[in-house]
Amino acid sequence: MTIALVMFACAFVAIRVALPGFSVSGLSLGRLMVASTLMAIAAPFLGVRIPSRAHLVRIVGCGLAGMAGYQVLLNAGERTVPAGTASMLVNTGPIFAAVLAFVLLSERIGRRGWIGIALGFVGAVTITFAQGASLRPSADALLVLAAALAQSTYFVVQKPLLAHYSGFEVTCYATWVGALVMAPTLPGLLADLPAASGGSIAAVVFLGIGPSAVGYATWAYAQARLPVATVTNTLFLVPFLSIGIGWVVLDESIHLVALAGGLIALGGVALSRRGGRSRR
Repeated sequence: MTIALVMFACAFVAIRVALPGFSVSGLSLGRLMVASTLMAIAAPFLGVRIPSRAHLVRIVGCGLAGMAGYQVLLNAGERTVPAGTASMLVNTGPIFAAVLAFVLLSERIGRRGWIGIALGFVGAVTITFAQGASLRPSADALLVLAAALAQSTYFVVQKPLLAHYSGFEVTCYATWVGALVMAPTLPGLLADLPAASGGSIAAVVFLGIGPSAVGYATWAYAQARLPVATVTNTLFLVPFLSIGIGWVVLDESIHLVALAGGLIALGGVALSRRGGRSRR
């Protein structure tokens, strides 16, 4: 679990390191290509099966939202949004997931859950405004918030698939689809490489190996051996790890208003998770 959390936290910092050398699309494709290659090598040893044609539409949706869409939106937002702030915005994802599950999967949300969702949105809006000048919302912060929505869509769309496939299988399918979707941007990635610094290239490779491959693998391992509540609640540590790592590596600071908004949002996420959901 510690390995997974550190990998997830480092991802936000590594994106900031990689961006000066790569375009948004080039960084997205590079990360997905590295992760796809590693997963393709591991797939035969971990028993990854060929998916059923009946599930292809949902799998494509996972790749579009959770891999291609999430990567592009997050990378675009982190051009100006610090790593710790981006992490706090992305971690409002469970709020969006709860609303989407209510609409698409008919999952009930209790009164406490709705209060948590409202707090989560208030916190997210506070963070977004704290990034701009004169109390105007930051466009890049809105892109990161859109990335959180894309990731939440992925979690909701993949849920029915987990009744038929392992978490690693679904991650493989989504990553491969995401890489195929981003494949048309390959010329841009190849154009970025000659001018990119060694640090930027190393950050892209790390993003593919660390957060995308090792992070998801160790996360799945922990999920299989610990209670769900224990595993999911540890995700609250990721923003604070990102803030610390960003401060050490990039000398980034975080606006106090954004930090306050992040605490409100994370409190809302915690409350919504205890809001008592049930199948309608």
